[in-house]
Amino acid sequence: MIWLTAIGCLAVGIVLGAVFVNRLNTGPSRVQELENQIRDMKESHLDYRDNVSDHFSMTAELVQHMTESYKDVYQHLATGAQDLCSQEVASQLLPAGSDAVFDNSGASEETTGLIPPKDYAAKQSPDQKGALAEDFGIGKTKTNGEKDSSVQTAKQ
Repeated sequence: MIWLTAIGCLAVGIVLGAVFVNRLNTGPSRVQELENQIRDMKESHLDYRDNVSDHFSMTAELVQHMTESYKDVYQHLATGAQDLCSQEVASQLLPAGSDAVFDNSGASEETTGLIPPKDYAAKQSPDQKGALAEDFGIGKTKTNGEKDSSVQTAKQ
């Protein structure tokens, strides 16, 4: 009876092992399938990157064309204002130069009188310590005895 139980358990173990091996499917065909899938994903990723690059390149060209068209329309309006309106009205509507709106030479700062803030503190004299010095803005420190006397006078 013990021998029949042992043989039955061995048969069940062999069947379960075979089913488990077939489920894992770790044969060479599965490895080849996974390698092909990785290769396809890499190619897909490279195609996607190329499409993104092409998209932004085209966007840059279209924006450049749009800017040129806007400049042409503005120049047309400036010419029409100078030809059709009086000189006073034309000078109020549009700047004097045809490309004056597109220049970034800082003329707007000069006309408004605004100066951008500086990212450093100006010195009053050359021997004055700068804002980046270690002891900048630190006054004379008090000793413990001086602190106690000032605290006592404040409490009274």
